[in-house]
Amino acid sequence: MKVKVGLGQDSHVFDLKNENKKLILGGVIFPDDSPLKGNSDADVVLHAITNSISSITNINILGKVSDDMCKNMGIVDSKEYVKEALKSFGKYDINHVSISIECKTPKISPKIDEMRQSISQILSIDAEDIGITATSGEEMTAFGRGEGIQVLSIVSATCK
Repeated sequence: MKVKVGLGQDSHVFDLKNENKKLILGGVIFPDDSPLKGNSDADVVLHAITNSISSITNINILGKVSDDMCKNMGIVDSKEYVKEALKSFGKYDINHVSISIECKTPKISPKIDEMRQSISQILSIDAEDIGITATSGEEMTAFGRGEGIQVLSIVSATCK
């Protein structure tokens, strides 16, 4: 059995002046928090997962492909970027996703179960196969000081 592991990372700063956009993490809206800057919905969790998948397929979605989807087709929902990445997944099945979120705000823990459910639907895997942890980073980075959010993601997959 062949196993592959993909590492993904993404980060965005907060868009403190945008009152029309919502903060979305893992496909879940955080209604009382400032949104992140980005051309899309700036869902940094789904962007990191997209990058993890791209690490396995060797086809980068974030960048030229997502820019085309966003700017030319008006697709700003990051779930669609994950789905685009999965199109190249071929004979592999995702076994597990591990996500580490670094931010001062918002508080992630109250929404972890909802995020796991959302991500499981997008990836068509069980929520039990998705691990999410969060840290404030002890204010050692811009993310820990509340300037934005950084996410690391690992996807493991096996050949069918």
